[in-house]
Amino acid sequence: MIDRRYTLLLMALGALLLVSCVVSLGFGPARVPVDVVWRILLHKLFGFGVPDWSAGQEHIVWLIRVPRMLLGALVGAGLALIGAVLQAVTRNPLADPHLLGVTSGATLGAVIVVLHVGEIVGLLTLPIAAFIGALLSMLMVLLIASRHGRLDSDRLLLCGVAVSFVMMAIANLLLFLGDHRASSAVMFWMLGGLGLARWELLAVPAVSVLLGLVLLLGMARSLNALMTGEQTAVTLGLNARTVRLWVFVIASLMTGVLVSISGSIGFVGLMVPHIARRLVGAEHRRLLPVCVLIGSLFLVWVDVAARTMIAPEDLPIGVATAAIGGLFFIGLMRRR
Repeated sequence: MIDRRYTLLLMALGALLLVSCVVSLGFGPARVPVDVVWRILLHKLFGFGVPDWSAGQEHIVWLIRVPRMLLGALVGAGLALIGAVLQAVTRNPLADPHLLGVTSGATLGAVIVVLHVGEIVGLLTLPIAAFIGALLSMLMVLLIASRHGRLDSDRLLLCGVAVSFVMMAIANLLLFLGDHRASSAVMFWMLGGLGLARWELLAVPAVSVLLGLVLLLGMARSLNALMTGEQTAVTLGLNARTVRLWVFVIASLMTGVLVSISGSIGFVGLMVPHIARRLVGAEHRRLLPVCVLIGSLFLVWVDVAARTMIAPEDLPIGVATAAIGGLFFIGLMRRR
């Protein structure tokens, strides 16, 4: 009965996500009817139907909103997945993907490129620079946190916070001393957004999220053991240090990829795992797929709100997620 209920929940969330992805494409500064959106998708994907819509509608839906919707779903899924596993290995309910200094490293990389390098490889320049900055930041945190061959979770989180402050201080100094007109482009990484979404940029985040989900699902038993405490995990024959290191590396690489394209979108990885645990419990083979679906669903609709609330301007999506996440946790603290 429990497995049947879980299967029905996955099917309901999957169907809701699919419907949301299609319906969300109609919202924006230029509204497109849902039936037109559906016909455009069928024509583009399967060649069905004869085009009876305008070229502008097709351009808006297929070249702008579909990549943006897919990127939002991938980022939401990835951040929720990362948040769930980091909360398990650190046994800290407030752990999230941005605590390891990855976001600040990506911001610093973007600042250096915008102010001093320029677009040397075209559209990919900023994502590549942001990913390199995120990767260097992650390596720095792991090196500082490692002590006598051990990687303590509390020490890692503290080192992540410290490195994040240092990276952001350097980035802010460069912004202050640099060209203020050029520095406005870097606000994208600080506030978060899906404006970089293009078809050619979706492959890397898609592969990283799918591969990360497969790897972390394979480590679900180890994550369950770590949730009970390190001593209990050791008595079960688990090498806690190795498992924790692999989880941190996978989570940091995934965060670096996602942040390099979407900027700093907070609270998704912090909030969604708490919602998913209330639905299916803390067993990670059941928890992680639910986190992925809820994270995707959440960010798809937050992006709809972000591009319609102050249309024709885009509200930075990180602002919206921070407001919703802050209110969520205030409510959670009031109740528990």
